[in-house]
Amino acid sequence: MAELGLRERKKQETRRRITEAAIELFAERGFEQVPVADIAVAADVSTATVFNYFPAKEDLIYDGMAAFNEHLLAAVRDRPAGQRVVSAFREYVVQPRGVLADPTSPVLAGLSRIARIVQDSPSLQARERLEADRAVAALRDLLHDELGDDLRSWTVASALVGTTRGMTREVQRAAAEGRVDARLSERLLASAAAAIDVIQVGLAEATKPHR
Repeated sequence: MAELGLRERKKQETRRRITEAAIELFAERGFEQVPVADIAVAADVSTATVFNYFPAKEDLIYDGMAAFNEHLLAAVRDRPAGQRVVSAFREYVVQPRGVLADPTSPVLAGLSRIARIVQDSPSLQARERLEADRAVAALRDLLHDELGDDLRSWTVASALVGTTRGMTREVQRAAAEGRVDARLSERLLASAAAAIDVIQVGLAEATKPHR
C-alpha cells in the first residue's frame, strides 16, 4: 500500500509539473504558438509522458472542466428515485467546490492567467464550447425521459449548463481582480441557486395541464 501511495504522489507531482510548465509557456507565447515538445522540455519529461497525462493539448487547460462536468452528470444520473433532473443538478452545483470552498487555494493564482490564455486562443474557445455542448447533450438525454420533448429538453439543458459557465466566468473575473473570498462564494452560489430556481419554476409552469 505504501508503494502505491508513493507512485500516486509521483504521478500527481508529474502532472502538476506539466500543467505549470504549460500554463507558463501559454501565458508567454499564446496557446497556438507552443508545441507539446516545448512543454515536455520545460517540465523535464518526454513528449510521450505529456500525452500520457493529457491526450490533447487542450486538456492541459480543460481537464478540470471536463472532470467537473463528468462528476456533475454522474450525480444527476445517480439521483435518488423520484428526484427530478433539475433538482439534482441544483443540489450538486450549489455545493461549494474548488476555490469557492477554499478561497486560499493555490489554484486561484492561475485562474486569471488561464482566463487570458483562453481569451486569446480560438482553439481553446472552441474546446470550451465543445465541453459545454457535450454537457448539454448529456443533460438533454436525461431530461428527455421527464419532458418527452427534444426542443424543451435542449432549452432547459442549455440554460442549466449556462449557469455553470456563468459561474466559471465570474470566478475568473474575481480572481483577476483579487476579490475571491467567502463573500464571493456565498453570493455566487446563492445566485446560481436562484437562477436554477427560475428554470424550475418556469418548467413547472410550462408542464401544468391547461384547462
